[in-house]
Amino acid sequence: MAIKMKKQIVNRYTRTPDNKLVLDIAARKVEDLYNDFDKHTPYVKKELKQDLVEYIIESVSEIGKEKFVIQFRFNTVPGTNLTSRVKTSVHNYFLYLKELELRELARMTRTSFILFAIGVVILFLSVWINQRITNYGVVVTHVVTEGLNVAAWVSLWNAIATFLINWAPHRRKIAMYERISKATILFH
Repeated sequence: MAIKMKKQIVNRYTRTPDNKLVLDIAARKVEDLYNDFDKHTPYVKKELKQDLVEYIIESVSEIGKEKFVIQFRFNTVPGTNLTSRVKTSVHNYFLYLKELELRELARMTRTSFILFAIGVVILFLSVWINQRITNYGVVVTHVVTEGLNVAAWVSLWNAIATFLINWAPHRRKIAMYERISKATILFH
């Protein structure tokens, strides 16, 4: 079922002579690819429109590991200088997104390690207090040590779950942004 669905999705795209899928993007002119708020910025440094970025990301997500090219269609084909700038700006923008994702992954990893260290310290503190109070049998102290024990395991679980569960989506996004930044860009 999943293979049939994937084939239906991939069949929506045209292919190049060398069998790569074509992500076809139509716009009236090059300026339509960029946000309006940075009109005086060179194209290499301009921010791509969010709709364009989302379209490219969603398209690459749905085609999976298929090889692809990005093809821009304009009312009039831009000159070599302008096409070179567009290629560079698309490349730079997706490398920028990759860098943001790498930073988020590093932040998440740091948080996981901090939570893990806190959990280990609290767990050792709980064990240490438990060993010290066995002779006294104070109920309040047992409640406190059990609370510390629970807090330690919650911290450890959060550290491990954050790392194991949240790590994979970040790695997939990083790989996808890398693929998009290296994609061949055509103009028609």
